[in-house]
Amino acid sequence: MKVTHKIKYSNNNTLPLAAVVKECIEEEESDQRVDNFLFKRYRNVPKSHLYQLLRSGQVRVNGKRIIASYRLQLGDIVRIPPIKMTEKNPSRQIAIAPSSFFTFTALYEDDALLVIDKPGGLAVHGGSGISFGVIEQLRAQNPSWKFLELVHRLDRDTSGVLMLAKKRTALVELHRQIREGLMDKHYLVMVGGEWHNAKQHVKLALNKYVTASGERRVAVSTGEHADSKSMLSHTIFKLQKTWKNFSLLDAELKTGRTHQIRVHLAHLGFPIIGDDKYGDFEINRQLAKARGQNKLTRMFLHAHTLQITHPNTGERMQLKSPLSKDLQKFIDGLENQ
Repeated sequence: MKVTHKIKYSNNNTLPLAAVVKECIEEEESDQRVDNFLFKRYRNVPKSHLYQLLRSGQVRVNGKRIIASYRLQLGDIVRIPPIKMTEKNPSRQIAIAPSSFFTFTALYEDDALLVIDKPGGLAVHGGSGISFGVIEQLRAQNPSWKFLELVHRLDRDTSGVLMLAKKRTALVELHRQIREGLMDKHYLVMVGGEWHNAKQHVKLALNKYVTASGERRVAVSTGEHADSKSMLSHTIFKLQKTWKNFSLLDAELKTGRTHQIRVHLAHLGFPIIGDDKYGDFEINRQLAKARGQNKLTRMFLHAHTLQITHPNTGERMQLKSPLSKDLQKFIDGLENQ
């Protein structure tokens, strides 16, 4: 059943950490050891404590005990017990009151799926210094739901279509569609510069690395970033419109690597405006300081269309999210110049 309604959502960073977390493994996380997965997720927790949780069977995969060297597979469900994080201000970690929820739009919902219009600036899950995200809040808000997992993820600053599964059978089927290239994902993205090609395929090998400050990044696998574990990535870019200093593109993901669109465009010399990791920092600074419709304070990347086959009915579905108000305002400013 197609719906467009509002769901209450918390804007208060107070979701308690003392709760069981269940993580569904996506393509970008598959084939890594479970201990390394936990180390990246909980950077402020001593490794000895995480190993103890593994040895005691408190961390489980698909309901079963595993050893630290177990390699995660696409679709695995990792159960993580309550973990005490090291926080500078632990007094902030109190229970969420229902009155602190705010509303956002559900694009589609039935007994198998929930598709929401995620706002920019909201993390999809907790971890790495973030106490909570979309998945934790929806579980807290709907304790009667026996199953709820992210089908895919969006970066924190990315807005648009985000799909969750309310049944494990739906999750497994949708991950099969992702794995076999049967799910179509399109994003709207604004870049700095004048893009000329009407349609351009970009195929590059990418690999992950860690900066000196401990931040995880992704780079094209050439020179110092060449890696035997590099993975091929493929994006199709279609030009939508150009202005004097900017271009609006449709980006179709053919693979789902971490930061794929962002890294592809930065490598081509057309960084996404507002991108704080791979973008042009001087342009970002100017846009953040601008006034009126010319002001932009986040990355211009919006997941606007998702096509899937419904896991229960077999019906082909297209789910759409209108461009968020802040990004549409920026386009209106370009049109008025």
